[in-house]
Amino acid sequence: MDSIIFDLDGTIWDPIDTVLEAWNSRVKEHDQITKELTRTDFEGTMGLQMDDISKKLFPYLTEEVRGHVITECLNTEQGYLKKRGGTLFPNVEDVLSKLSKKYELYIVSNCQDGYIESFYEFHNLDNYFGDFENPGRTGLSKGENINLIIERNNLSNPVYIGDTEGDLNAARYAGIPFIYAKYGFGQVSEYDEVIEKFDELLNLF
Repeated sequence: MDSIIFDLDGTIWDPIDTVLEAWNSRVKEHDQITKELTRTDFEGTMGLQMDDISKKLFPYLTEEVRGHVITECLNTEQGYLKKRGGTLFPNVEDVLSKLSKKYELYIVSNCQDGYIESFYEFHNLDNYFGDFENPGRTGLSKGENINLIIERNNLSNPVYIGDTEGDLNAARYAGIPFIYAKYGFGQVSEYDEVIEKFDELLNLF
């Protein structure tokens, strides 16, 4: 193994409380949206691309209105994340520091352009990662973005770590081993390795 590619939400951090506050600050301005979003609402969207998230959260809105609302929410979200960040899982920085001495580290997440940069900016963890990718920049699926990272960085034997069935499917699409972050937001049908907490990665590698 020469490298580790990470999912972000539910694997490295939990951003939901910050994102929830940002989104609710905007949705309350729209009369067509009759209730605030909850943490449970967001937990049910983890691993999905933004178009699927918008349909799941606001199925009663027209496509045009939904697109407008989502754009407002995402723009607000980035400002909140840059100022407040999210909640890192225990010992994340220590583990990343140790892993980065032996392996190349990367992030592939189903997020909008600028989201990973906001994560980097608040938590100052960008120095541990060599590259990242997301559909907000490429318009591609998570599996295709994993392949972009592999090709762009000439990786020969990477693994992918994530917490949802979508992460499993992306790793299988890319033809690389999948490590299940069981402490995250989702459940998966199979995996090659499993960790109950982030620092168990040091036992695997």
